[in-house]
Amino acid sequence: MTSVIWIVVAVLGTFTVGYMGYSRYLSQFVELDDERETPAHKYEDGQEYVPSKKPVLLGHHFSSIAGGAPIVGPITAGAIWGWVPALLWVAIGNPLMGAVHDFISLSSSIRHEGRSIGYIVGQYVGERGKNLLLWFAFLTIILVVAVFALVVGIVLNAFPSAATASFVYIGLAVVFGVYLYQLDGPFIPGTVVFVAGVFAGVWVGIQYPFAFFQLAGDASHAAGTFVLFEGSTGSWVPGAGALGGNTAAWVPVILIYAVIASALPVWTLLQPRDYLSSFLLYAGVGGALIAIIVGTVLGTSSQPLVVDSSIQPFQGFMGVDSRAPYPLFPMLFVTIACGTISGFHSLVSSGTTAKQLNKESDARLIGYGGMLGEGLLAATALSALAIAGFASDAAAGGIGGALPNFATGGGIILTSLNIPTAYGAPFMALVLVSFLLTSTDTAARLGRYMMEEIVGTKGTQSETGFAGGIGSFARGRYTNPVIQGLIAYALVISGEWATLWALFGSANQLLAALALLTGTVWLANWDETKQLVSTGVPMAIMVVITVIALAFLAGYQWFFVNLVQGGVTGIGGQISMVVRIVLAAVLVYLALSLVRIGYGNITSVRGGDRPAAEPSDD
Repeated sequence: MTSVIWIVVAVLGTFTVGYMGYSRYLSQFVELDDERETPAHKYEDGQEYVPSKKPVLLGHHFSSIAGGAPIVGPITAGAIWGWVPALLWVAIGNPLMGAVHDFISLSSSIRHEGRSIGYIVGQYVGERGKNLLLWFAFLTIILVVAVFALVVGIVLNAFPSAATASFVYIGLAVVFGVYLYQLDGPFIPGTVVFVAGVFAGVWVGIQYPFAFFQLAGDASHAAGTFVLFEGSTGSWVPGAGALGGNTAAWVPVILIYAVIASALPVWTLLQPRDYLSSFLLYAGVGGALIAIIVGTVLGTSSQPLVVDSSIQPFQGFMGVDSRAPYPLFPMLFVTIACGTISGFHSLVSSGTTAKQLNKESDARLIGYGGMLGEGLLAATALSALAIAGFASDAAAGGIGGALPNFATGGGIILTSLNIPTAYGAPFMALVLVSFLLTSTDTAARLGRYMMEEIVGTKGTQSETGFAGGIGSFARGRYTNPVIQGLIAYALVISGEWATLWALFGSANQLLAALALLTGTVWLANWDETKQLVSTGVPMAIMVVITVIALAFLAGYQWFFVNLVQGGVTGIGGQISMVVRIVLAAVLVYLALSLVRIGYGNITSVRGGDRPAAEPSDD
């Protein structure tokens, strides 16, 4: 049987080469200079532009981009097509495409006042190009919010202990923010105390697990779980028919949390929470990787750390899910999504991270290195799935049943370090949930930024949304997240998990292609000697993959299978399919239109038809 240590070895090998070599070249290529003032210092306002210590900002950036997608994506892909295709795409694609994407997005933003990629591309191709990209990004953000809220609900349903631990963790983050920024408490002692508190929260969660409703049928929560509505399965909750009452009940709670958290100043929750959660990530990912090495070499794990027989190296081109077969090309690439390359990262890099970067040289570790860290998380998730396997095949269990395997497999891995599974599994569940929460409310905040740039602002960086008028309501700090939350909720309660994730993955990867297009346009206009291969080739590859994926989903899966052949019955499901077909068509139109405009700009500038623009609009 195959040892999972080979997954770790492959990823560590390619990532080390990428960071030591390629990232150094890219840093010199974009001419990072610590003498140049960053937007965080130039526009410091205590609200959005806040210069941050490198470890704090790395924690925010790492936690925000990591989220749950690099866990969910590899697990989904590994379950459908096998662990080898998933591993190859993560190990090779991440340092050559994903890390380049993140680094270029961050670097271009700090040269353009910390503005978004939509604003940047607009400087070179015009207002229409800017609006096309911003609308594309905003629609993608809503999918991110919807998908992550759903996944949090699935995991909290499977691990009620993680629910309690999450409440503790969020409360500690708020107090930590006050401690750092209002009381000006010493940084290192505070870190020690509050990080210890977060890990203590895992113990609290194990002792006092929490759920809203009882599970239906013969299933039951772990012994000692406090059930708020004892004796009820929550069958009346919207979406309970497809998701189960307890899972469906968590979704609006998560969305409400995202709405509130996204409206608060970054110092109150976003920065301290992401910094604290980064230690969960370091412990979860680093601990799991070390445990795999230790357990393999010394044999200290509770069971052999080998790939379970239910997870094959290669499951065939069409995969194993007989209910909804997906071809490996192009669906593998959009399913893994954030573990290799993610357009959402460009929104984080150019939305919040660029506004907090203390000095330009920090961009190498935070941009390129942060993405490699996400790849390690993807490798950890794939290893956990490989070890835990399935109680049944993917066709019977579905990905909703596979998600908790990250915690189950992770708990088994951590036994190599003499950590009992009773503690290891809930801890890994908290790791998953904490990153999903950070990505969910960060996404809502970024969606507000997108809308601010679409409709414009009136003299302030941010406003409440209650000043009157459609523009104020659309971009408001309090109103815009509500709009996102309501649309996301409508998507989630349809219960179409598989198609929702596929739509999110395709849109997210297509956004990555557009971010790479933005970087390529910036470089082309900056200096005619700048090579465009590093960004242009990944951009072209991702455009082809994602457009084919969206065409397959909309034309075959959603229209032909679900509507024509009756794969979906009921008016709600049919309406959901129509909405997704329309959304996919709109996304493809926006993307191809922007590619055409961007390509025209590049050929015009490089062909000498017009002078290149400046690399920023300072």
